Amino acid sequence: MKETAVKNYLSGYSCSESVVYAAVEKGYVPKEVLSVATSFSGGMGVKCLCGAVAGAQIVIGSIFGRNNSDRDGMKARALAKEFSEKFAQKYKVNCCKVLSSGYDFHSPERKQHCTNMVADSCEILEEILKTNLVKL
Repeated sequence: MKETAVKNYLSGYSCSESVVYAAVEKGYVPKEVLSVATSFSGGMGVKCLCGAVAGAQIVIGSIFGRNNSDRDGMKARALAKEFSEKFAQKYKVNCCKVLSSGYDFHSPERKQHCTNMVADSCEILEEILKTNLVKL
């Protein structure tokens, strides 16, 4: 997933879309979920939540959320927390504004910095999915 997400990100998909699209290509979620990710790009347009984190959370909710594998959504919430904690272990925060602080938002340096977060988000997400999915 990681390589696919990075390729998608570098070819024009946003951070959130890249993570979700990698999950689509891997068969974890249906293609219709991709459009949901668009509004989470660039920290939901206001640089709040990191889009790569949001994309991973969309995938987790799509698979484990209410009416899917869990009636009350508790599994999705627990996995969302696990993801956020693992991401924060590496980056300290989940906030796009803080994570991209010091970079011009449209600079190649910020794009490379965010590429690393897209890759790491996919790595964490895939680890969680492989641990918690019995079979696709």
